Amino acid sequence: MKGNRVVSVAALQFACTDDVPTNLKTAERLVRAAHDKGANIILIQELFEGYYFCQAQREDFIQRAKPYKGHPTIQRMQDLAKELGVVIPVSFFEEANNAHYNSIAIVDADGTDLGLYRKSHIPDGPGYQEKFYFNPGDTGLKVFQTKFAKIGVAICWDQWFPEVARAMALQGAEILFYPTAIGSEPQDQGLDSRDHWRRVMQGHAGANLVPLVSSNRIGKELIETEHGNSEITFYGNSFIAGPTGEIVASANDKEEAVLVAEFDLDQLKSKRHSWGVFRDRRPDLYKVLLTLDGTNPVV
Repeated sequence: MKGNRVVSVAALQFACTDDVPTNLKTAERLVRAAHDKGANIILIQELFEGYYFCQAQREDFIQRAKPYKGHPTIQRMQDLAKELGVVIPVSFFEEANNAHYNSIAIVDADGTDLGLYRKSHIPDGPGYQEKFYFNPGDTGLKVFQTKFAKIGVAICWDQWFPEVARAMALQGAEILFYPTAIGSEPQDQGLDSRDHWRRVMQGHAGANLVPLVSSNRIGKELIETEHGNSEITFYGNSFIAGPTGEIVASANDKEEAVLVAEFDLDQLKSKRHSWGVFRDRRPDLYKVLLTLDGTNPVV
C-alpha cells in the first residue's frame, strides 16, 4: 500500500550549445516534458547554460560568472517552478566578489529559492581544469527541505566521494541529486569511465538506502585555446537508481532524454530504518576519515 509521500523525480539529458538563450529554451522544454510525465523534482545537468568551458584555462571564460542574487537563469527557473509546481535545482557559475564557485540554487515548487550549495570537490586534470575557475565550496554539505522531499544535492566530482552521500543522508536526505558534466578524456581516448561512474553512485544509493538521480550532458564540445584545441564527447548515461542501487531509469550516450521514476518515501523510510545500517554505525571509529593520510586521527 502506498504512503502519503509518493514523489516522482526526473533527470534531464541534452546537448548544450554555447549560446545561453538556446540552452535555457531546451532546459525549459525538457522541464515541461518532465512535468507532463508527472515529475515533482526535476534535475538539469551541471553548468547547462553553455559549453563545459573548464576544458581549458581561458581568462575570458571567467567573465561567464554572475552573482547569485538576481541571477537571470535562476530567476527564470523560479518562474517556471512556480508555474508548474515543481522543484528545480539550478546549476550556475557564481561570482562572489573575488571568489568564483561552481554552484547550485535549489528552487522550491512555489518558486522560492531555498538556498545555495557550492561544489566542495574541485577536479584538476586534462579536460577538467576546474581549479582554474572555481574556489572550493564553503557552504558545507547540505540538505534542503522542499515541498515534496528533503533532498541532498552535490555536483559532479562530489559524486565520487562516499563521504558526501553519507553526510547528506545523515542530515536526513531522502533522495540524492547529482548534476554532472563528464565524458571522454582528452589525454586518453581509450579511457571510458561511464561504467565506473555509474557503479560508484549506485553504491551511494545502496549504502544509504535512498534513491539517487544523476543528470549528465551529451554531445561533442570543442574549446579553442592558444595551445591547441580541446574536445570532449560527453557520454550522457543519465540515470535514476533506487534505494538498493538498482537502475530504474537510464538514458543512452547520444540521445536527449527525460527520465522519470516514482518513489514512496514513507515506505523507503521504513525499509531504511529497519535495515539497520544507520542503527549500527560507529562514528567513534571513523575519526580516521578526518585525516588525509589515515595515520593521524583527530582526537
